Amino acid sequence: MQQRAQYKITGVISILFIFLSFADAQNNKFQSETYIGITGGPNASMVYFRPQVVQDFLFAYQGGLTVRYINEKSLGLQAEINYTQRGWSEKDKSFVKRLDYIEVPFLTHVYFGDKARFFFNIGPKIGYLLHETVIQNVNPASTNEQHVQPIQNKFDYGLALGLGCMFKIKKQLIQLEGRGNFSASDLFSNDRRDYFDNSNLIHGSVTLGWLIQVK
Repeated sequence: MQQRAQYKITGVISILFIFLSFADAQNNKFQSETYIGITGGPNASMVYFRPQVVQDFLFAYQGGLTVRYINEKSLGLQAEINYTQRGWSEKDKSFVKRLDYIEVPFLTHVYFGDKARFFFNIGPKIGYLLHETVIQNVNPASTNEQHVQPIQNKFDYGLALGLGCMFKIKKQLIQLEGRGNFSASDLFSNDRRDYFDNSNLIHGSVTLGWLIQVK
């Protein structure tokens, strides 16, 4: 399953690069724009476990630095470096684990409008687990796999898709974005002898951003 997910992500990246190359060939007169700024806000996450683990969303937060380069009318590239908290909360908060990541998305940025803009971002993301914290465990004697095992795969990769709006005020952008993220990597090993077939992180966020045009 991981291999199929990798093929899908590779296909999306290839299509995006072809689209960017085509756009670049069509219009070489656009005055490029470069922005740098900060974003932050709340997020909600859970883990797609198979066999299933009954969960509620774990609410936390994220924030980071954004660099955006617009090289064509309505089209550009965006890179970020974010500190983000994810994890899962089992039913009635019987067990809660928070995972703190450094995450780097590489996104295609498409927008519509001038002073007021609607936009979407799409592209791959990679991340690395900094540390894990058990927030709550009402049954310390539990032998459930996800309770006793530390996270086995610290490297994370997947796909991000965001939708939002922004307002340009002179050389500044104020934006609001909602984003969904799916990790193609598993938290726990999924060999035949392992308990979990899947343990993929899924999370969504709402962030407020402030960017300054530097070029």
